[in-house]
Amino acid sequence: MKRAELAQISCPSCGAGLTILGGGRVLVQICGYCGTALDAIDNYKALQKFVNLTRPDSPLAIGMSGRILAVSWTIIGTLGLTETDAGRTWRWVDHLIYSPTHGYCWLTVEDGHLILTRRYRGACVPSWLHEAAVEAAENPPTVRANGETYRYYETSVSTVTFAEGEFTWRVAVDDRSSTISALAETAMLSFTDSGSEREVERSIYLPQAETWASFGVAPLHPWGVHPLQPFVGGPNAGFMFGLGAIGAAITLALSLVFMGMGGSVALPKKSVPAAELPVEITVPISHTRGLTTINLSADVSNAWAWMELALSDPEGQPVFAAGREVGYYFGRDSEGSWSEGSRSTQLRFHPKLAGDYVLELDAPEGGTGEEAGQPYWGTITVSVSDGGSSPLWTVLAALAFAVMAAIPLTGRILHHRARWHGTDWSD
Repeated sequence: MKRAELAQISCPSCGAGLTILGGGRVLVQICGYCGTALDAIDNYKALQKFVNLTRPDSPLAIGMSGRILAVSWTIIGTLGLTETDAGRTWRWVDHLIYSPTHGYCWLTVEDGHLILTRRYRGACVPSWLHEAAVEAAENPPTVRANGETYRYYETSVSTVTFAEGEFTWRVAVDDRSSTISALAETAMLSFTDSGSEREVERSIYLPQAETWASFGVAPLHPWGVHPLQPFVGGPNAGFMFGLGAIGAAITLALSLVFMGMGGSVALPKKSVPAAELPVEITVPISHTRGLTTINLSADVSNAWAWMELALSDPEGQPVFAAGREVGYYFGRDSEGSWSEGSRSTQLRFHPKLAGDYVLELDAPEGGTGEEAGQPYWGTITVSVSDGGSSPLWTVLAALAFAVMAAIPLTGRILHHRARWHGTDWSD
């Protein structure tokens, strides 16, 4: 009887009934009851027997059917695999699935994630990633395939620890294979060498809830971020980014406008020699809706000066008393010319009354280095403008909008770092 006409066989070793699910390329079927490998080409003759195998943990089982990317598939085989490196062990399950119209591919359950893997028949440059080339590379090697760039991710050696069902090659427990993988935004290319053959495979991340449901299984809770897992922003991520970016642009533009609105001149520049200090200067202020800015400067060179100000309003009531220090130093060393500090400073306030204000100005101290207590002997220059605008609040608003726009971007950046966390590339 031809294999295509078979629906079920009895295991010659234990007598268990085994359903025939795979297509004509199946070479071996492993009994899930006794572990006997049967030759699907030679009338299901027993080849060898695997005993004391630990079944891997997976909610999927042979015979289950489901739809993946609009194609119906049936699980025909299960492999348990492990990888051990530097004292750590990773375990996952590969289910061989079959479609009469689309052939064979792998459905992998790894840390609760579902991954689909198929043989890649397209062209890629280079056509193969060699371990020696990876070891000799100064930067992560890349592969171009189907318009995407794949960057080296890791080199791994896996071992088969469990096998059950139908397979298109003579699988055996303890089979080992070496895989070099390269990762792109939407897929992973794997260059696998089993010792007897080499194969290039392409893996993608499946719609999780939809795929689990198609097999009649409750979705697992995946652990961690899988390298193939796409970033999924919150329901309002796009809105937050758009609003934040637009708001930041508008408020930043307003800040620039306000910075350019210096107001009108209330007191032109007036220079006062230190010998004439302290002095009282009348400042006529006519605008009360904006900010008044007092600009001060001193002709210090490799020195500093301490200036004291007191302002009274048109009714003779004190508005404020404040102090400001200016200092400017310069020189030259082995690295060239240098300078630090500033010869000017500012003070802003919001006047409540229009009229003549009285500014008392003095510079009781000055000196070079850290010396103090000496009178300042230079010249103080003062000017006042009123009706000006401050960009402080618009700058703060721009920062708030920028943070709003950055939140979705930050999530994407953190997700990208999590995807690449498992790479074994080290500079």
